[in-house]
Amino acid sequence: MCRVLTLGVDLASADERTAMALIEWDGQASVRSLRTGVTDSELIDEIQAADKSGVDCPLGWPSAFVDFLTAQQNGDLRPVPADAAWRRGLAYRVTDQVVRAEAGLNPLSVSADRIAYVAFRCANLLSHLAAAGMPIDRSGAGPVVEVYPAATLRRWGLTHRGYKRPGQDSLVDELLAAAPWLELGPFEAVCRRSHDAFDAVIAALAARAAALGHTLPPTPAQREAAQREGWIALPTCDLDDLPA
Repeated sequence: MCRVLTLGVDLASADERTAMALIEWDGQASVRSLRTGVTDSELIDEIQAADKSGVDCPLGWPSAFVDFLTAQQNGDLRPVPADAAWRRGLAYRVTDQVVRAEAGLNPLSVSADRIAYVAFRCANLLSHLAAAGMPIDRSGAGPVVEVYPAATLRRWGLTHRGYKRPGQDSLVDELLAAAPWLELGPFEAVCRRSHDAFDAVIAALAARAAALGHTLPPTPAQREAAQREGWIALPTCDLDDLPA
């Protein structure tokens, strides 16, 4: 049986809050490594070695926001009716609006929230990977895909709200009960101790769903926006479909 590796990255603006999980698939799923405090060079090496990597971070910015900044920088900003819909278009990508409609969750705005600090780091990582010859497709069609652990947990019927509290590790029990084929091995302790590590494992599972083609794709009308802004991979399969 062919061995497949998926990597999950819970990216933060600083190394110490960044976690990375590698899962090997060969009929079941085994966590082969789970690390926190991950550097850019370590991320680049592991992403290049994996078959599919899920990164919990926006891979781009809203096109309307980029156009807005460009026009403002060039002194060519035209006045428009500044209503709520206009502001939402600057703050949220097409994929953010799809996630809100499909999963009932509101992703952080990459143009108006502190997640932008993480996105700066992610954009630089993608540029390093592209310079090394890796094809980067922000819609997720390539070896790197954007994931959203909270929405992934909701799609699989697991607790997805309020789980990032110190000392709360019941969600690990919930995950293992729902996915008895998942072997955390010696990494179970860090998974229980660190929400960053847990999210990295969920990101690796979401990457597996994307690798199998079991995530919601952009429509033809959304494809260009997905390639420019990024596209969150929402699983369309059950957890038990992943080891197949």
